[in-house]
Amino acid sequence: MVSIPLTDVDRSSNQYLPSLTEQTASPNQYLLPLTAQANDQDHLAVGGCDVVELVQQFGSPLYILDEQTLRTACRQYRQAFAQYYPGEALVLYASKAWSCLAICAIVASEELGLDVVSGGELYTALQAGVAAEQIYFHGNNKSITELKFAIEAGCRLVVDNWLELESLARLLAAGDRRVPILLRLTPGIECHTHEYIRTGHLDSKFGFDPDQVERVFAFISEHPALDCLGIHAHIGSQIFELQPHTDLTSVMVQWFSKAAEYGLSLRELDLGGGLGICYTEADDPPSIEAWVKTLCQGVVQACETQQIPLPRLLCEPGRSLVGTACVTAYTVGSQKQVPEIRHYVAVDGGMSDNPRPITYQSVYRAIAASRMSAPLSETVAIAGKHCESGDIVIYQAQLPSLEAGDVIVIPGTGAYNYSMASNYNRVPRPAAVLVSEGEAQLILRRETYQDLIRQDCLPEALKLV
Repeated sequence: MVSIPLTDVDRSSNQYLPSLTEQTASPNQYLLPLTAQANDQDHLAVGGCDVVELVQQFGSPLYILDEQTLRTACRQYRQAFAQYYPGEALVLYASKAWSCLAICAIVASEELGLDVVSGGELYTALQAGVAAEQIYFHGNNKSITELKFAIEAGCRLVVDNWLELESLARLLAAGDRRVPILLRLTPGIECHTHEYIRTGHLDSKFGFDPDQVERVFAFISEHPALDCLGIHAHIGSQIFELQPHTDLTSVMVQWFSKAAEYGLSLRELDLGGGLGICYTEADDPPSIEAWVKTLCQGVVQACETQQIPLPRLLCEPGRSLVGTACVTAYTVGSQKQVPEIRHYVAVDGGMSDNPRPITYQSVYRAIAASRMSAPLSETVAIAGKHCESGDIVIYQAQLPSLEAGDVIVIPGTGAYNYSMASNYNRVPRPAAVLVSEGEAQLILRRETYQDLIRQDCLPEALKLV
């Protein structure tokens, strides 16, 4: 499989663009958004909008989110479940990838639910109009305030540990309300991904270990206010393998029969997310359809083996929905040539708008959005503007010869870029625009210097004037 469909251009150029003839390809297998093209100005266009013009209008750094790519990924998930799973299914957008009102509203309009991991993400989802019963609240250390918020909102709670379970039982003891919950289990399955994003193996901060599950079932059976809908597991992120997911279905379905011994009728199975995307040409993730098919076939087979009815099947993609839908545009500034060592090209952003390279050693590709047909004649390090030697977006980027004022884009920045952004060095966070059919709409305003000090408090005794 060609992981990045290309237009008929010379590979020495940087026009790694989706082929418009390959409409059935999975968005997570592209490097750029589905609508990316080189226009007659030799500029990159996304969603029918010239990226250079977007930077002129909205400034940079700038997150540019392609609506068509996001909606296509949502639909491919839903259609794959409809094709391969005989029972009911629900796709949940893992909003930790990028939580904002516009994205929550888009995925909800595509009939997806949401998974949230904090009171702030829950609040955002509700303010975007997402139905509470379509929201699943995760987290390994929910506060009492967050638990009360979730109970009042009416969302589902994915219970992670004994403290949370016992706290819920106490909160509900005085009333007649039943709260729908799922249990997060640690299945003990490894997958080949970065050690910081492996969440399914036994040495993890998340979930109940297998030797605790029967005691948990017994506890729930004694507390009727806890309406245990089912169980959940998540084995990691940016995964290119399918076999771990097959293994996961077998392990998880076995617990349904065990729960029945305690009088619990589990009816939902949430198998998490984790499907990877293309960050460079070397990446070769499975398609959305292949990933969903693996889950569905695994669950059907496991349920037949255990002789139990098919549960409502849930999954929680995040990166594979929104990751490829976004590019980040930067403006080139200063350059530094260290003879026989490195050529640095500085941009007006870096680790504050994309902390993944310095945090996870993540690798990206760069494209000269203002010089799409120029030959890739330079190997450069794209340096961020922050006071940190490790603030390097890409160490070895293949680019044309660039000048100050040129615009470059980094693809695959829809997941964990804005959501992990910071104000390091008091740098305001970027704006974001949603592009579709030649129109750009602001979905996140650029922070101002005034925003940076909005929460600051200066005691009277410290005032200088």
